[in-house]
Parts: sequence; C-alpha cells; structure tokens
Amino acid sequence: MIEKVKVAVVGVGNNTSALVQGIALHRDSGSLVGVRRPIVDGLAVGDIEFVAAFATSREKIGRDLTEAIFLPPNNFPRLDCDLPEAGVAVTEGLVDSAGVDRVAAALAGAEVLLYSAPSGRPETARAYAEAARTAGVAFINTTADPISRDPDVMSGFEAAGLPLLGDDLASQFGTSVVHNALLRLLRERGLTLVSSYQVNLGGTEDFRNLVENPSTKKQSKLNALPDADRVEVAPLGYLPHLGSQKVAHLNIEAQGWGETVVSLDVKLKVDDPSGAAGVNIDLIRIAASALRNGHGGHPAEATSLLKSPPGTAI
Repeated sequence: MIEKVKVAVVGVGNNTSALVQGIALHRDSGSLVGVRRPIVDGLAVGDIEFVAAFATSREKIGRDLTEAIFLPPNNFPRLDCDLPEAGVAVTEGLVDSAGVDRVAAALAGAEVLLYSAPSGRPETARAYAEAARTAGVAFINTTADPISRDPDVMSGFEAAGLPLLGDDLASQFGTSVVHNALLRLLRERGLTLVSSYQVNLGGTEDFRNLVENPSTKKQSKLNALPDADRVEVAPLGYLPHLGSQKVAHLNIEAQGWGETVVSLDVKLKVDDPSGAAGVNIDLIRIAASALRNGHGGHPAEATSLLKSPPGTAI
C-alpha cells in the first residue's frame, strides 16, 4: 500500500481551498475530470494528507484547515463533496526570517511544503525555504518570487539532497499556457510575429495583492513565452466582482506569406484557483517522489508546469 504524501501548506487562500476540496471531491466520486495525471510515480490524486498549515490572517489561525479555507477574503466556491475536518489547526506563519526554527519544528513529519502565499514577498518565501531545508522537507514555490532561480538557495537544497521546485505556476489552462501555444503555432506554421499582448483581470485576493505588489510577476510571465521581446504584458487588473474567475485577453499581430496581415484576438475565462490546484496536485507528487528516491534539486519533470524554472530571468 502506497504511503500518503504528508503535505504542509503556506497560505490558506483560494488556491489551497481549491486543492483541498478537489482532493476531497476525487475521493468521494473517483472523478478524474480536470486531472492531468491520475498517477504520478505510483501516487494517486487521493494519496495526499495535509499535516500542517500556516497563515498570517488572525481569523484563520487556530481554525481547522477545512474551516479556514472558507473564511473571507477567500471566494473559491464550495464543491459538492464531503469535507471532514482535517485535524490540522492553522498555525501562525512567518512575515520575515524570524521564526524559521519554529516553522521547521512544526514541519516534523511533513514531506512536502507547498508555498502558496501571495507573490511579492521574497524574504518570506526564502525564510520558508530555509525552514523546509532545515526540516528535511521538499519545497515547492508557486509564486513569482525567485527561489529556485536563486543559485545559493538551490545549491543548499542540492547539497541536502532535497527537491526544490519553482518558480511560479504555469496554470493548468491559463493565459501563459494558451499564449505560449499560439506563439509556438505561429513559428511552426512559418508566420512572423509582429507584436502581441496579454491583459489579465481577476477578482481573488491574489490578484489584489499582485496589483499592489507586482514585483517579478511580469518578468515571470514573459519567461513563459517565446519571442518575449515582442510581447507586452499589461499590468494586472483587480475586479472584485469577478470572484475566483480570471478573464484574459490575448492579441497577436503577425505576417504571413507576402507580408500579408494575420490578426488574432482571444478571450479566455477560467477559474484561477482551480487552474492552480490542477498543477499543484502534480507538483506535490513529483516532489514527494523525488524526495523518497533521494533526488535533490529541481526535478526536470516539473519544468513544464512552471513559468520560471531555474535558469530563467529574474
């Protein structure tokens, strides 16, 4: 019998809500709708056990994880599934490097630490990475903050024989994935890209935070695209009435044979936290498998699931 992957999460927001509920829905129904890989190295979607959770929201600290994921400002909808208490109380998280040892101690028994806090807090992200390394736990950075791209951090994980996955999710069917596919299609068909842009609007707390703290998000989005020198990524827009939905607009201007004009406009509407969870479920199992097999550093298998893997620009 496969031993369940013991997971700790940082950030009890929409992405964590989508992940926790989605796993519960799969266990209830066996549904594989939206599941990219039912099995990863012998690990199924339901082979996940949450053992710790960290947050800075006073309203969430001390609550059971399955209660905290529904507290404001979270707005990911309730899924139709049985969701028993996790038996995991949300613990006060870090805001800086103070408290690393406390978090490392709280990670006892965990195998994977999923860092799903808002982007734009690189010092906090590095502090959690250090706590994971100290505790002997694999670390997944889902944010645009440069952790796996930091050579010093990566070398520390490699020396410890621990997996470090990141940075920044390429959402399951998000703007970057669609934009990348379209730009590559142009290349494959022999067209010449003249210019392109993308606009992203969303209503989650993550979007609100990124509007206020854009940090390295724009560069991370460009890292995910070919011909990025001819692509413009507009500043993110926060529209609360969108809830957990994201709306993206893509434009591509190109030239075909005889320098004739080709123009393409695409509108994409997705549930943003769902798109993150659909990737996180794979990253968790990849990280756990690498840890159990003694493979430190960045697993090549994770690269296609990320916007900014090691070696891309900061």
